[in-house]
Amino acid sequence: MTVATAPARPLRIGPIDLDVPVVLAPMAGITNTAFRRLCREYGAGLYVSEMITSRALVERNETTMRLIRHHESETPRSIQLYGVDPKTIAEAVRIIVAEDHADHIDLNFGCPVPKVTRKGGGAALPWKSKLFADIVDQAVKAAGDIPLTVKMRKGIDRDHLTFLDAGRAAEDAGAAAVALHARTASEFYSGHADWNAIGELKQAVTSIPVLGNGDIWSADDAVRMMAETDCDGVVVGRGCLGRPWLFGELANAFGGEGKTVDATLGFVSDAFRRHAELLVEFFEDEDRGCRDVRKHVSWYFKGYPVGGDIRTGLATASSLDEIDELLGRLDRSAPYPGADAEGQRGRAGHPKKPALPEKWLESRELASSASEMMRGAEIENSGG
Repeated sequence: MTVATAPARPLRIGPIDLDVPVVLAPMAGITNTAFRRLCREYGAGLYVSEMITSRALVERNETTMRLIRHHESETPRSIQLYGVDPKTIAEAVRIIVAEDHADHIDLNFGCPVPKVTRKGGGAALPWKSKLFADIVDQAVKAAGDIPLTVKMRKGIDRDHLTFLDAGRAAEDAGAAAVALHARTASEFYSGHADWNAIGELKQAVTSIPVLGNGDIWSADDAVRMMAETDCDGVVVGRGCLGRPWLFGELANAFGGEGKTVDATLGFVSDAFRRHAELLVEFFEDEDRGCRDVRKHVSWYFKGYPVGGDIRTGLATASSLDEIDELLGRLDRSAPYPGADAEGQRGRAGHPKKPALPEKWLESRELASSASEMMRGAEIENSGG
């Protein structure tokens, strides 16, 4: 594979210096410690945890407390928080800071999932401009010297865009950076990301880094996004599913040091096996780790000559020995299949009307009656 390169362009987020301007996007059920460690083994960047619900953290939910743990090899450590109440989010931030759980905190305002937006959370929340500003302001103050960033979408739909107002508000509140997934909530993950919006945000927010997210399937895409939008860095989500070595390609493309990739079937098999091993370590349970890696099978082996019987076996294996036996049947010399392995990965969905609270769009101010209703947006468990 030939990868485009760009001049070295380090990224600074508060006191954190990154050799390459690359961030792993939080993905529920994906970006746990195991996957973050695997990505780090190939390249450089900032690797963010899966979404942590602020209320669950404050209440010290057992699952949540496990998800915020980092391996000793992870530095800098990054946690993404989600919530709808300024006081609760601020308290969660204070816990992270006081107990030294992270070196960077990100706030999620981009989730388009109906069970979240229906309660006014995620991508729906920036429409209530004062509430958004209050959350960021209180979180920044609670974070102190820890840099706090904001990730958001363009808005609810094309008639209710919020990204420019929200970007300026986050900047004014003292956020260390803002990241834009260049789709609306109504678009979910469908169609093509509107990179022009990233360029607009970069022009509007001038004192802190602006990061772009959406449709980065390769290092070439990342180089092109930065050239076309002048953004300060890229946030990579679905493009690295089954391709953790993408971070090596990104590091090399931006003048850093990443592993050289020759994505033969043997190389991919070794990456898959390493992922399974790290999941077993993370869960401290071989069966659970091998069950969790099942969701990654189709992503890793997209386009490769892997028969249905082996795919089925990997998607049902419950031990590392079973995985080893199945991988041992593959032709390790099979070359990278090119276009068949490229392109979109993960969920896409279709454009649809966002699920919102009743009368949500009638005003950008939050009605007092909506406050209690919004508590339901803070789903009990983190990572979803």
